[in-house]
Amino acid sequence: MMFTKRRSAADPRPLADRLHAAERFPETAVGVFVLVVLTAGAYLPSPLYPGYQQAFGAGDLVMTLTYATFALVSAPALLLFGPASDALGPVPVLRMSIAAAAVGSVCFALASGPGWLIAGRAAQGLALGAATGAAGALIASRRPASGGRKAAVVASAAFLAGTAAGPVASGLLAEYAPAPLVLPFALHLVLLWIGRRRVTALAAAPGARVRRWRPTRPQIPAAVRPLFCAAALTGFLAWTAAGLFLSVIPVLLDRAGLGNLAVIGGVLGTVLVCSLLTQPLVAAVGARTAQLTGLAAVFASLVMLVLSAEGPVPLTLAAAVVAGTGHGLAYGGAAAAVEEAVPGERRGAVTGALYLAFYLGAGLPAIVIGLLALAVPLAAATAWVTAAAALLVPVAGAAVVAARRRRVTAIPEPALVSRTAPPAPAAPARPGLAVREVSRGPRRRRLSSAPGRTRCRR
Repeated sequence: MMFTKRRSAADPRPLADRLHAAERFPETAVGVFVLVVLTAGAYLPSPLYPGYQQAFGAGDLVMTLTYATFALVSAPALLLFGPASDALGPVPVLRMSIAAAAVGSVCFALASGPGWLIAGRAAQGLALGAATGAAGALIASRRPASGGRKAAVVASAAFLAGTAAGPVASGLLAEYAPAPLVLPFALHLVLLWIGRRRVTALAAAPGARVRRWRPTRPQIPAAVRPLFCAAALTGFLAWTAAGLFLSVIPVLLDRAGLGNLAVIGGVLGTVLVCSLLTQPLVAAVGARTAQLTGLAAVFASLVMLVLSAEGPVPLTLAAAVVAGTGHGLAYGGAAAAVEEAVPGERRGAVTGALYLAFYLGAGLPAIVIGLLALAVPLAAATAWVTAAAALLVPVAGAAVVAARRRRVTAIPEPALVSRTAPPAPAAPARPGLAVREVSRGPRRRRLSSAPGRTRCRR
């Protein structure tokens, strides 16, 4: 009597893939949790910047530099620790990231001047920059055989969930709870402690990769460079729109008479919540369509911000909704496009380089605005930088279309050999000995001939 295996109607994947996903689910859950907690901590201070500025008597340049310190530190951390997660495994990198994030929260909780804020932002940038590739590797480990698009969407959603939760939570606590400049960071330390325990539990997991690591410049595979450049520019502009809300818009809203920190935090959270809600559409419509649609919405939001830099608050709220929608599609599509095309052994380094563009998009415009604010009002400086970013959106759209035309496909894993690869060269024959091969059925006879003799070897 013969028995045949049948796949479950609810899950059409092969049994091996389903078992592998079940084994990897703890790693995925830990990666999501740590990424959410670290991103939430990095954006906890956003609604509090007006209060810090008034308490410490700091100028616009000092506050924008405080915000931008995060990007200036996270950028080299991405380049340094992206390859580290590939070589050492994600657990050691995540441990270090959690420790750095704890230092950042302590600096903000004890802050008595702008120097504490800058030190805290530097620690937060180091933490999130180092953890991005490692957490993404844990999340992607659940679907090793089914492509990277869904894993990229999950990682992007986790990143956005934390970014949205940070300003919303700190705004509510600062407005309605005691110790508004201490309590948000104390709660964050508790979450970091929980995350460290979960990461430590993975330390003895089988299959951890440990190789020699040294800091190197990430090499973008030649086959995906056009796609990578288009995705990097798209993500840069998407995070420029979001970064404006997370850096200078709170100060502008406060000066416009909107002094409620919970409302300011809600405006900032609106951008990221709308972005998070659009993330599932990336897998449905595809990376290219998501990027192009998102860029169109980002362009509209930037135009609305130019008009509302000194204008009514309702227009700023509308710009937040449009910016969040465009951000989710453009940023999620860019991450998914690169994740699909990069092999697993190089995913940490290439993803780190991609997130470098994202962080620079969130931080560099704030630095430029701070420098311009030395000569012109903050609202005018914000409008000028926003208009310049809007002019780059059509360039990014053209790059996405051009990269698609080249039809870049996924790169084979380094350990795999192409079936069409040429055979390895044969060992050189001894002098005076001619070698020829004769095919005889499934086996080969190797005939060696020399003057006056013939020898047959199998």
